[in-house]
Amino acid sequence: MNATSALKLRSNTLKIDNPITCMEAIKNGDIFTRLSMVVMGLGNMVHGQVVKGLLFLAAEVAYIAFMVTNGFYNLSMLVSLGSVERQEVWNEELQIFEYTHGDQSILLLLYGLATILVTGVMFWIWRGTLKSAYNVQLQAKAGKHIFTFSEDIKELFDSNLYRLLMTPSMFFITALTILPLIFMICMAFTNYSKIDNHLVLFDWVGLDNFRTLFDSNSILGSTFWKVLGWTLVWAFFATFTNYFAGMILAIIINRKDTKAKGFWRFCFVLPCAVPMFVSLLIMRTMLQPEGAVNVLLRQLGLIADGASLPFFTDPTWARVTVILINIWVGVPYTLLQLTGVLQNIPTELYEAAKVDGANAFQTFFRITLPYMLYVTTPYLIATFTGNVNNFNVIYLLSGGDPVTDLASTAGSTDLLVTWLYKLTIDKQYYNVGAVVGILTFIILAIGSLLTYRRSKSYREEGGI
Repeated sequence: MNATSALKLRSNTLKIDNPITCMEAIKNGDIFTRLSMVVMGLGNMVHGQVVKGLLFLAAEVAYIAFMVTNGFYNLSMLVSLGSVERQEVWNEELQIFEYTHGDQSILLLLYGLATILVTGVMFWIWRGTLKSAYNVQLQAKAGKHIFTFSEDIKELFDSNLYRLLMTPSMFFITALTILPLIFMICMAFTNYSKIDNHLVLFDWVGLDNFRTLFDSNSILGSTFWKVLGWTLVWAFFATFTNYFAGMILAIIINRKDTKAKGFWRFCFVLPCAVPMFVSLLIMRTMLQPEGAVNVLLRQLGLIADGASLPFFTDPTWARVTVILINIWVGVPYTLLQLTGVLQNIPTELYEAAKVDGANAFQTFFRITLPYMLYVTTPYLIATFTGNVNNFNVIYLLSGGDPVTDLASTAGSTDLLVTWLYKLTIDKQYYNVGAVVGILTFIILAIGSLLTYRRSKSYREEGGI
């Protein structure tokens, strides 16, 4: 088949007018198209697309078989999340205790959500079946060529290649991202926790977990507000100290009068060659009460024998320490980012400012800083978000310590993300951890969107 005949064949198989909708298919379809709502693939098989119709029918049969064997049970158990406890029964014949199989609420919740997602996928296939049946009906009525299964496959690897490539991606996104996300959200509305021994069987509790967390008079509530406050303070200082420190270094190194620029960049970027977790663990060891820093200070006579600076034992000291160490490990990356931005500022702006008699401070605040903020606003937002969820620095340096209140589940340097880790892994408060995760997402999503939409870079790029 030459190119001309191929184009003619394709033109004869184009859909008629606008894209077909399900409502249009139901309203204007023939008897076979409408029956495809019940017997999937019937319309395709009647008009010669037997293999395609059989595939649609096979999907329907598989879904019905799944729902009959497991699906309806999963959906029914999603309401109660199980009630049968595991029992210990004495076996007279074997003279041993045996355990009966009880309900596991976490599996029932997972299977129920998976069944809902499978139903959603099946609904999407059903819509595709109906539109396909109506499309082939119109093609047959107009006397146009109807694709065979082999031609559909060829088309799938040609003009519809994007669908072939996107299908596996959407499958994995659904299974590995959407399903766990919905599972976590649902968990926030249960009593799944070590409290009252609800680790095997748990129930729906509505908004009780949210009320508990927002209640500043409760232990969890007061802890939440303290951790949230410190998280925002940490994210602010961790973001902007690194940003401005890196900016100042980039400006100093980039000056015309600065000698050996490559050497200075190498010195400041050298910490990037060492894995961050190694650097953090070394710093944590050095700043312990009997670490290298305190021992050296004693030998120099700067502190008394037996004394030590409370780098990680005093709340204020610990918070200042983690911020300073974060500057040390974070500035090299900021320096690399801002050096490229700084070198792209037009030199004509600085020359014009110099002619107008502007000093160094005026040049910085009128030219350098606005330009860099304009370019790096998305970077700043991403960095702030990353610092809110900066698990590594806090956990590897201080572990969230020190703990000043034994009744509290969080330390003085715990962020929301490290507190969430302790709630789930250490305390097994999975329901409260899910609430913390949801609130963290909401705070970051709203804050990031509002900040970005108000930025100059967004408005000047056509944002509304």
